[in-house]
Amino acid sequence: MHSVFLLKGDFALRVLAVGGAGYVGSHVVRSLAQAGHSVIVLDNLSTGHPEAVDVARRVAGGGCVELVVGDVGDGTRVRELLVSKEIDAVMHFAAASLVGESMHNPSKYWRNNVGCAVELLDAMAEAKVDKIVFSSSAAVYGEPTTTPIREDHPKAPTSTYGMTKLAIEHMLIGYDQAYGIRSISLRYFNAAGAHGSGEMGEAHDPETHLIPIILSAALGIRENISVFGTDYPTPDGTCIRDYIHVDDLAEAHLSAMDALSRGAATTAYNLGNGSGFSVLEVLREAEHAVGKRIPAVHGERRAGDPAVLVASSDKAVNELGWAPHYTAISDIIASAWKWHSSHPHGYLR
Repeated sequence: MHSVFLLKGDFALRVLAVGGAGYVGSHVVRSLAQAGHSVIVLDNLSTGHPEAVDVARRVAGGGCVELVVGDVGDGTRVRELLVSKEIDAVMHFAAASLVGESMHNPSKYWRNNVGCAVELLDAMAEAKVDKIVFSSSAAVYGEPTTTPIREDHPKAPTSTYGMTKLAIEHMLIGYDQAYGIRSISLRYFNAAGAHGSGEMGEAHDPETHLIPIILSAALGIRENISVFGTDYPTPDGTCIRDYIHVDDLAEAHLSAMDALSRGAATTAYNLGNGSGFSVLEVLREAEHAVGKRIPAVHGERRAGDPAVLVASSDKAVNELGWAPHYTAISDIIASAWKWHSSHPHGYLR
């Protein structure tokens, strides 16, 4: 994969990575540093890991990466950072992201996701920082009516989490119209995998993503995995999802920032690999990767789980010049296993 350089005259950009100590954020920080940019990571470490920032810097071969522990909801602090660090552009990863929790505690999600986005965008407007790449989600679509899902598919989120992501996308359009802040929203499908070094990867608590759950069962950290529903209208009866490698996501962020630096208009892109894999296919590939059977129990469907969620990333391919490098689920799982087998407890080792 190529690295994209974002130039300001003869100098690399100074980027504020909000939530850059998290899973996707830290991989993007690594890519930014490796491409020669200066990165200020702002993270309250509620779910992020300072070790992830340290590893990102090391894996990138050094570079200017600084961690500032703080909350994006503190508009005054954000504004001071934007000015004092002479920030050119922002990448916004920070969010509460548990779909189930968002339905039981919507206040947390509206305050944390939307409220903090208002503080960030207001600070950007005052500091005259006019470019932002926003981590959105496939959750903005809700139950799909057609697949693969294109960006013009109707938006009908079925969770509070998805509603907050869509609300922020609408806010970004308004802030562009009012203040000239141009944005690119990247709608991730299922982020997965780990950096090829095996030193950076997924470390959530609680963990809700399928691949790390399967691999934790392989490591004996949990007894088994649950397969929710085996009677879907799919070839093997289990849900089909589109898994996009986290390093491919990182490259897409750099491509998006490059587009903004060249004057691109506010827009949104889907990010997936264009192929869907069922729960049982992922389980079989994981068993092949680890060399043993992984215990699974079959349960009832979960409410709101669509049968198939697969992205069309044609718009990103055509307009950003981006394409996923990891298209085989076996390669995605192999990279995740390299991380989880050497870091069974994440960055705590």
